[in-house]
Amino acid sequence: MTLKKIPVWVMGAVFALVFVSCSKSKNDESQPPAGGGGSAGATAITINVYNMAFPASTTVKKGTTVKWYNKDNYAHTVTSNDGSTFSSGNLAAGATYSYTANKAGTFNYYCIYHSGMKGILIVTE
Repeated sequence: MTLKKIPVWVMGAVFALVFVSCSKSKNDESQPPAGGGGSAGATAITINVYNMAFPASTTVKKGTTVKWYNKDNYAHTVTSNDGSTFSSGNLAAGATYSYTANKAGTFNYYCIYHSGMKGILIVTE
């Protein structure tokens, strides 16, 4: 059995396909979109911070623990607009921040580092 020479361009194409598939960032993987949406009645939920975005809004019942999980490669914050209801401080890539929603209301929040990242936490009785 003899081995045939493989053209250089074929090897280059194979290398390129392998390189691209192995070098995806974790944000390119099939992950759920930013958010967790929340479900009224849960005692704990997780909101995924993904692709430089929070979910538009999340609704939970009073007493629910809300955990934001930073699935981005960048640091973020989870900061209520009033600056006092909740504030995660620096939330590094892969880190989480939890807040127990003990007060009913609508709480707008944002990322201090990325002004386009905004979300709303709605807490019902």
